[in-house]
Amino acid sequence: MFREMRRKKQQLTQQECYDILKSCTSGVLAVSGDKNYPYAVPLSYVFSDGKIYFHCAKQGYKLDCIRKNNKVSFCVIGQDNVIQSEFRTDYKSVIIFGRARILEKENEILDSIKILAKKYSPDIPETEHLAEIEQFKNALCMVEISVDHITGKKAKN
Repeated sequence: MFREMRRKKQQLTQQECYDILKSCTSGVLAVSGDKNYPYAVPLSYVFSDGKIYFHCAKQGYKLDCIRKNNKVSFCVIGQDNVIQSEFRTDYKSVIIFGRARILEKENEILDSIKILAKKYSPDIPETEHLAEIEQFKNALCMVEISVDHITGKKAKN
């Protein structure tokens, strides 16, 4: 169903892809937009239990696109070092193809918000996370991306 990577020697292992997804803090979500134009938007995310989670407003273009077509792509650049003297870039990146689902069950929403809070505020006590979540939980939407295909690539050495 998905194409194989052409340059297999540059392909990252699945564990290397997971490590990048766990360590990075931003990625780019691509959805099918109006009039079949792709719409790509950078966002903060968390990778947990093999899925991507992110938050957004309860209304907007991104959610409209997901409701029309839940097939999405998500890209994370894990390394991007320009080596001027060699006219090349030392990079690592991961691309996910999957399906987005707008979370509706309260326990799923709260669990995913907690995971997100723990990633971005690991030094803040959980009690403060919970207070913040309680204050803003009605204003945000949580989205889960289940992975259908994952691939990663690194610069040729």
